[in-house]
Amino acid sequence: MAHIDKLKEEIGWLKIVFAILIATAISLAAWVIQNYGEANRVLTIGGAAAVLLIITIIIRINSVAYQKIDKLEDL
Repeated sequence: MAHIDKLKEEIGWLKIVFAILIATAISLAAWVIQNYGEANRVLTIGGAAAVLLIITIIIRINSVAYQKIDKLEDL
């Protein structure tokens, strides 16, 4: 497999992971917002912390994808 094809595959996988994490973050944030007053405080805080962690991972995946796109551009 050529290097360019490998980079394209890696970018494709990063797009899939990115989309899954976006959907997860949105769903979890919606749950936290809807159940803010009713849910156990530990669950609410845990959910909010998980949303922040997922957003951090999303930002990291985004930067890795852009680095790979820049590397692809150089080839």
